Amino acid sequence: MPRYRSFLALVLAFLTAFLVSCGTPEVKKPPTYTPAQIELIGQNVSAIKALRDRLPELAKLVQDENWVFVRNFIRGPLGELRGRISGIERNLLPDARPKAREAAKELYESLVSIDQAAQKRDYKAAIGNYAAIQKNLNAFLDLAPKA
Repeated sequence: MPRYRSFLALVLAFLTAFLVSCGTPEVKKPPTYTPAQIELIGQNVSAIKALRDRLPELAKLVQDENWVFVRNFIRGPLGELRGRISGIERNLLPDARPKAREAAKELYESLVSIDQAAQKRDYKAAIGNYAAIQKNLNAFLDLAPKA
């Protein structure tokens, strides 16, 4: 009788292991945006697009070599750009965040470079970084989900 119990216990253990291994695994859904995230991202994208539409004003100030107003424009109207970009970046899916972070970093560096060029009254550096701002801003906006 004791051999029968140990043999039965061994068979039950194998049967349990077999049944557990044949079970269906939990299927994970790919991460998606919630409606609240889409709404928040949409608000920030529209605000950034409005700021992007004002970039020609910055180009005009640089062309006129109006350095005081160039620096004021970067700190004034474009000052909220960082907050808006952070609002989008926080709500992106994890796989899109590194690309967005890199585009945002390059955008910030271009803004700082224009500010420094305005301080030094360097037209070439300012206008070159203006083109980089447009490119990086568009690259960042391309990463945002479409509503």
